[in-house]
Amino acid sequence: MDEVVTKWDETVAYVTGPDLWVTLGLAALKLIFILGMTYLIIRVTRRVTTQFFENRRKGPFKITQRREATLKKLVVNTINYIVYFTAFIMILDDIFNLDVGALLAGAGIAGLAIGFGAQNLVRDIISGFFIIFEDQFSVGDYIQASGVEGFVEEIGLRTSKIKSWTGEVNILPNGNITQVTNFSIHNSVAVVDVSIAYEGNIQRAEEVISKLLEELPERYENLITVPELLGVQALGSSDVVMRIIAETEPMEHWGVARAIRKEVKTRLDAEGIEIPFPRLVMYSRHDEEDEKEPVHNGSK
Repeated sequence: MDEVVTKWDETVAYVTGPDLWVTLGLAALKLIFILGMTYLIIRVTRRVTTQFFENRRKGPFKITQRREATLKKLVVNTINYIVYFTAFIMILDDIFNLDVGALLAGAGIAGLAIGFGAQNLVRDIISGFFIIFEDQFSVGDYIQASGVEGFVEEIGLRTSKIKSWTGEVNILPNGNITQVTNFSIHNSVAVVDVSIAYEGNIQRAEEVISKLLEELPERYENLITVPELLGVQALGSSDVVMRIIAETEPMEHWGVARAIRKEVKTRLDAEGIEIPFPRLVMYSRHDEEDEKEPVHNGSK
């Protein structure tokens, strides 16, 4: 009983004494120092990474802007993970006085056991590695993958984020990305079909459209070459369809196609060339019956 009382008295003395507050104060200072250094290192590494890629633009070995954005975000995220993990280990070791070596050894054994059930995670990481270093797609590209189509927002070692044009962000595990269609690597092609009425002069319409197409590169900088009129594409029920193609910068074909349609419509109207519209011819049964009735001369 005396030993219990003695230990209780020692505990109370330690709690109420100055040693506890000194220990807590030192621990708080260490925590503030570690967190401050973590914040400082992250800020410095981000600035150094940004400066490094800016210097690469001026050097002889340049990389594309899309690949630069991907690699820069990947490097920054990797450094952040390393710094956060190191700060966490320092907090456990210096503040809580835990045996980090034994903790890491136990975590390694547990990780090995979990690894047998985490094959999908390993597959995602390996796939992410090859996506990045094979430059299959980069941040800012417009792609179609795993039934999702949109702009690449972020590429990580495990997942990739694709933002649809309507605003939804789709997060895809890299291991599930088995086939990718990248629309942003090469120039795009705008395809425009123009309908001319059968009553119109097709030869005259071709001349007018060809002359207009030669003027368009001066107005639209996204055009790579002069648009080309291929000729008659189809014979419709009420129209003759002519096709125009135009090579544009990547992902600019939609806007260029809309502009070409507007320009062609305005020019054809100015030249008096008719673009067909649906026609509906109606017959009245009563009119047919009136025509069939015999005509009387009015005599009885």
